[in-house]
Amino acid sequence: MDGEWKRVAVPLLCAAGVSVLLLKWREQQKVKRKLQRAREKREKEIQQAEKAISLFKAQNSGVDLSSIVTLPLAELSQKIRGGSLKPDAVLHAYMEKALEVHKKLNCGTAVLIESLKQLEDIESHKDGLLYGIPVSIKDNVDYKGYDSTCGVLTKLNDPAIKDSVVVSVLKKQGAIPFIKTNIPQGLLNYECSNPIFGRTVNPCNLGKTCGGSSGGEGALIAGGGSILGLGSDIGGSIRIPAAFCGICGLKPTNNRISVRGLTSCVKGGKTALSAIGPMAHDVESLALCMRALLCTDMFTLDPTVPPIPFNQQVYESTKPLRIGYYENDGYLQPSPSMSRALRETKELLEKAGHKLIRFHPPQMFTAINEYVARGNLADGGATLLEHLKPGPVDPCLQYQAKHYGLPMFMKRMISLILRPIYPRMAALINATCGVSSPADLWKQHKVVEDYIQETLAEWEKLELDVLFCPMLGPAYNFNYTGQLNSALSYTALYNVLNFPVGVVPVTEVTAEDEAQLKHYTGNYRDVWDKTFVKAIRGGVGLPIAVQCVARPWQEEMCLRLMREVEELSAKNKHSKTHH
Repeated sequence: MDGEWKRVAVPLLCAAGVSVLLLKWREQQKVKRKLQRAREKREKEIQQAEKAISLFKAQNSGVDLSSIVTLPLAELSQKIRGGSLKPDAVLHAYMEKALEVHKKLNCGTAVLIESLKQLEDIESHKDGLLYGIPVSIKDNVDYKGYDSTCGVLTKLNDPAIKDSVVVSVLKKQGAIPFIKTNIPQGLLNYECSNPIFGRTVNPCNLGKTCGGSSGGEGALIAGGGSILGLGSDIGGSIRIPAAFCGICGLKPTNNRISVRGLTSCVKGGKTALSAIGPMAHDVESLALCMRALLCTDMFTLDPTVPPIPFNQQVYESTKPLRIGYYENDGYLQPSPSMSRALRETKELLEKAGHKLIRFHPPQMFTAINEYVARGNLADGGATLLEHLKPGPVDPCLQYQAKHYGLPMFMKRMISLILRPIYPRMAALINATCGVSSPADLWKQHKVVEDYIQETLAEWEKLELDVLFCPMLGPAYNFNYTGQLNSALSYTALYNVLNFPVGVVPVTEVTAEDEAQLKHYTGNYRDVWDKTFVKAIRGGVGLPIAVQCVARPWQEEMCLRLMREVEELSAKNKHSKTHH
């Protein structure tokens, strides 16, 4: 009987094993084909764009496209309005430059060929504040007929059925969205790489990450392939690539600019809030973009947006400010270059007649672990993992995905074991368990509301107009971001507080900053502090920024401080080079 059973069972088991393997293989082939098709689609769009550029050049041999892309936004806008530059020449110039930058940095996910059709009725938008200006948009901003992939297979072949509100408003203001830019897989990471389109690199140093999740935007603008772009930010996603690549970026208050038509892999979170904001070479360009977007069209298309137009008076004011500052938030010890950037900027602001007041962000340990980490991962990472299931997981996300996928009891046990030796790591690992019930989630929302009020009360007490603090930097070496969510304390705090915040580059990493890394111990002297040093090593010459913060709905005040910092830094650099 035993032998009989073996004779029947063994072939059956083998056949079952073979069919499981076959199924797996078929699935893998399906995934490969899907990825291949997405890349081919991008390639086809690039070829169409190249053809259009060649044709334009042949028909307009007297036009010098290369000089167009060197003009600052204000001057470019003036020339288009004055008629000395035509919108079609400007669009083709930027398309050509963007493709050149993309070849070097791999920063685009789609070339919006429809932008060429937009030229046909561009004259009817002559009154628009962005008339004739080509604009790049992050991959997750919906543009009719194109995927918003978020770097995951689950969102491929699912083109947007209509433009997002911001794209509609940009078009009404005469701007021409012409390219979509790369992101990390699933968006919840601050490197810029995914299995569909690959990795985007930093224009300042090809061996470094450009940051994320609006990494393609940061790289394209810094590389000169776009003059103005839109990113989104839920933990630093506009500010990190802007800082890593040496440009300016603004994260507004959530819903100051409509987020309708913004795609994400993890929608519905209410603890840390996402926002759409502009990225550009200078603060004036960000202000122009905000002026253009904060218009009747947007308030009509999305009635949930408070109808607050841009307050030019606040932005242009020159009265001395009371500015709060802190150098170390107590969670992540800043890198030597971050500290120096802050100290030098503080000195410049004081010399310019502003009053600087030391500020301590309250309860940082709780804020980062409980509100940022547990808030963004209330579901224990389950929703993000669902989107990662069908295809390969990108190397920059593997560490995170592996950790999120651990059984709950295991995360709790690791946290318990680590608590006496590595309290910060223990708390963050525990936070990735998420919340256990709706009642817990409500409790968290209530505690966050109290935390916002506590922070505002601290501002009131010190009578602060604005605040400035360090910005994460310099740009990392590859594949470290997933291991260093702990380094997001300087950026993610303001998504929980929902304060507008922007970054301005002020200096570059010096050889002395690099040498000082030898003495970096970190606030907690744990594995993450050691990993942070490895991540930022080899950064000489890379840009370093500072952050400027204002109270909710006071983007103009935030931009005002940013402009001040930008002007003082430029003057300071100028006087140093001429001495």
